[in-house]
Amino acid sequence: QVQLVESGGGSAQPGGSLRLSCAASGFPFRNYAMSWARQAPGKGLEWVSLIYDDSETFHAPSVQGRFIISRDNAKNTVDLQINDLKPEDTGMYYCAKGGFRANWAPASRGTQVIVSS
Repeated sequence: QVQLVESGGGSAQPGGSLRLSCAASGFPFRNYAMSWARQAPGKGLEWVSLIYDDSETFHAPSVQGRFIISRDNAKNTVDLQINDLKPEDTGMYYCAKGGFRANWAPASRGTQVIVSS
Protein backbone atom coordinates (compact mmCIF):
# COMPACT_ATOMS: atom_id res chain seq x y z
CA GLN A 1 0.00 0.00 0.00
CA VAL A 2 1.48 3.30 -1.10
CA GLN A 3 1.88 5.76 1.74
CA LEU A 4 3.22 9.29 1.45
CA VAL A 5 3.63 11.55 4.46
CA GLU A 6 4.59 15.18 3.99
CA SER A 7 6.14 17.39 6.65
CA GLY A 8 8.10 20.58 7.09
CA GLY A 9 5.53 23.20 6.23
CA GLY A 10 4.83 26.23 8.33
CA SER A 11 4.69 29.98 8.32
CA ALA A 12 7.52 32.08 6.98
CA GLN A 13 8.22 35.60 5.82
CA PRO A 14 8.83 36.57 2.22
CA GLY A 15 12.42 35.98 1.28
CA GLY A 16 12.79 33.15 3.74
CA SER A 17 13.23 29.42 3.15
CA LEU A 18 11.44 26.22 4.02
CA ARG A 19 12.37 22.60 3.48
CA LEU A 20 9.57 20.16 2.92
CA SER A 21 10.02 16.43 3.20
CA CYS A 22 8.02 13.45 2.03
CA ALA A 23 8.45 9.97 3.49
CA ALA A 24 7.36 7.21 1.13
CA SER A 25 6.61 3.57 1.74
CA GLY A 26 4.79 0.63 0.16
CA PHE A 27 6.55 0.62 -3.21
CA PRO A 28 10.11 0.36 -4.60
CA PHE A 29 10.91 4.01 -4.13
CA ARG A 30 14.20 4.07 -6.01
CA ASN A 31 12.50 2.90 -9.20
CA TYR A 32 10.03 5.75 -9.41
CA ALA A 33 10.04 9.41 -10.25
CA MET A 34 8.63 11.57 -7.50
CA SER A 35 6.87 14.89 -7.76
CA TRP A 36 5.64 17.78 -5.68
CA ALA A 37 2.40 19.62 -6.39
CA ARG A 38 0.75 22.51 -4.61
CA GLN A 39 -2.66 24.04 -4.32
CA ALA A 40 -3.09 27.67 -3.44
CA PRO A 41 -6.25 28.73 -1.60
CA GLY A 42 -9.15 28.78 -4.04
CA LYS A 43 -7.03 27.64 -6.97
CA GLY A 44 -6.36 24.43 -8.82
CA LEU A 45 -3.51 22.02 -8.43
CA GLU A 46 -0.12 23.05 -9.81
CA TRP A 47 2.75 20.65 -10.42
CA VAL A 48 5.96 22.32 -9.32
CA SER A 49 8.90 19.90 -9.18
CA LEU A 50 9.84 16.44 -10.38
CA ILE A 51 12.81 14.18 -9.77
CA TYR A 52 13.36 11.10 -11.89
CA ASP A 53 14.74 7.82 -10.63
CA ASP A 54 18.15 8.85 -11.99
CA SER A 55 17.88 12.11 -9.99
CA GLU A 56 17.41 14.31 -13.03
CA THR A 57 15.10 17.16 -12.04
CA PHE A 58 12.53 19.42 -13.59
CA HIS A 59 10.85 22.51 -12.17
CA ALA A 60 7.89 24.46 -13.40
CA PRO A 61 8.82 27.89 -14.80
CA SER A 62 6.93 29.54 -11.94
CA VAL A 63 9.38 28.13 -9.39
CA GLN A 64 12.54 27.63 -11.45
CA GLY A 65 15.57 28.99 -9.65
CA ARG A 66 13.94 28.99 -6.21
CA PHE A 67 12.87 25.38 -5.68
CA ILE A 68 15.26 22.47 -5.33
CA ILE A 69 14.03 18.89 -5.30
CA SER A 70 16.20 16.05 -4.02
CA ARG A 71 15.80 12.44 -3.01
CA ASP A 72 17.41 9.98 -0.65
CA ASN A 73 16.83 6.46 -1.86
CA ALA A 74 18.31 4.99 1.32
CA LYS A 75 15.69 6.77 3.43
CA ASN A 76 12.85 6.71 0.88
CA THR A 77 12.42 10.44 1.14
CA VAL A 78 12.03 13.27 -1.33
CA ASP A 79 12.63 16.84 -0.19
CA LEU A 80 11.64 20.19 -1.60
CA GLN A 81 13.78 23.18 -0.65
CA ILE A 82 11.92 26.44 -1.21
CA ASN A 83 14.09 29.55 -1.24
CA ASP A 84 13.20 33.21 -1.57
CA LEU A 85 9.65 32.52 -0.46
CA LYS A 86 6.92 34.60 -2.04
CA PRO A 87 3.32 35.13 -0.90
CA GLU A 88 2.18 33.19 -3.98
CA ASP A 89 3.95 30.12 -2.60
CA THR A 90 1.23 29.89 0.03
CA GLY A 91 -0.77 26.69 -0.22
CA MET A 92 -0.90 23.01 0.50
CA TYR A 93 2.01 20.99 -0.80
CA TYR A 94 1.69 17.33 -1.74
CA CYS A 95 4.17 14.75 -2.90
CA ALA A 96 3.25 12.15 -5.45
CA LYS A 97 4.59 8.88 -6.75
CA GLY A 98 5.44 9.30 -10.40
CA GLY A 99 5.55 12.31 -12.68
CA PHE A 100 3.24 15.16 -13.52
CA ARG A 101 -0.14 14.06 -14.81
CA ALA A 102 -3.62 15.33 -15.38
CA ASN A 103 -6.65 14.48 -13.27
CA TRP A 104 -4.59 13.67 -10.21
CA ALA A 105 -5.93 14.14 -6.72
CA PRO A 106 -3.76 13.87 -3.63
CA ALA A 107 -4.27 10.87 -1.41
CA SER A 108 -2.02 12.20 1.34
CA ARG A 109 -2.58 14.97 3.89
CA GLY A 110 -0.02 17.37 2.51
CA THR A 111 1.83 20.07 4.40
CA GLN A 112 0.77 23.69 4.55
CA VAL A 113 2.99 26.61 3.63
CA ILE A 114 2.01 30.14 4.58
CA VAL A 115 4.11 33.05 3.40
CA SER A 116 3.21 36.35 4.96
CA SER A 117 4.88 39.40 6.41
